[in-house]
Amino acid sequence: MARPKKAPAKRGRKPAAKKAEAPALPKAVAAATKAVEKATKAVAAQQTKVEAAEKKAAAAKAKASAAKATAAAKRAATAANAKVKAEKEKLQAAKAAVRTAATALKVAEIEAKAEAALAAAKEAAAAYEAELTAKADADLAKAVAAFEAKWRKARAKQDAVKVKARAKKEESKAKVAAKKLKAKAAAAEAPAKPKAKPGRPAKAKTATSKDAAPKRRGRPPKAAAAPAKAAPAKDAAPKRRGRPAKAAAAPAKAAPAKDAAPKRRGRPPKAAAAPAAAKDAAPKRRGRPPKAAAAPAPAKDAAPKRRGRPPKAAK
Repeated sequence: MARPKKAPAKRGRKPAAKKAEAPALPKAVAAATKAVEKATKAVAAQQTKVEAAEKKAAAAKAKASAAKATAAAKRAATAANAKVKAEKEKLQAAKAAVRTAATALKVAEIEAKAEAALAAAKEAAAAYEAELTAKADADLAKAVAAFEAKWRKARAKQDAVKVKARAKKEESKAKVAAKKLKAKAAAAEAPAKPKAKPGRPAKAKTATSKDAAPKRRGRPPKAAAAPAKAAPAKDAAPKRRGRPAKAAAAPAKAAPAKDAAPKRRGRPPKAAAAPAAAKDAAPKRRGRPPKAAAAPAPAKDAAPKRRGRPPKAAK
């Protein structure tokens, strides 16, 4: 079996590694650097001129110092010396310009460094601010998480107490409802009984009679202790609502029904020990009856009865 052929490697030069770009110089430093370079070139050019003038001056001096030197040769030598002097002065001026440009370059570099330091300080402050902001966000997240955990724990405790109370309340309600339902179930299982009428049950009748008075609401009258003679039913006063009058303890003679005072509502007056005649007696009044006097005066001479507590008997 044939082996698979490998793909041929690509030939050619490897790409050169990218050089790190130099940081851009400030404008003032770049201008000062150009000025220094220009002044340096001027110094070099002037130095070349000085050297050429010196060569010419040396040749003119050699001609002027010869035995047969002419006046023109001497003037040429003097002019060559003057040219050398002038070129040297220009060279000194160019060198001074170079020094000035170098000083300006140093000042620009110092100012650039100061500006760079200020910018670096601002960047450092901004970076520190960003770091503090990030740290504050992280601390805030931690604090919020801690507070949330603490709050949830406390709230869960409160909710547990409320749930326990509500469960107890609902359980008591359920027990009461279950008790009622059980009572209803027991009542449904029990045999049906005739429904009783609402109110107090009627008392058993002792003696029935056709002539008996119809029953009325309220307390029934008390039975008389020992009545002398029963008055006829037709002459008896009609029954009224309320408590009936007490029976007299020992009445001398029963007054006729027509002459008797009409019955009134409320507690009847107590029976007098020695009552006077019905016609001569004072009319009955509401309230507590007066006490029986020890020695009552005749009915006609007696003072009229008044409301309230009766006066005490005289000794």
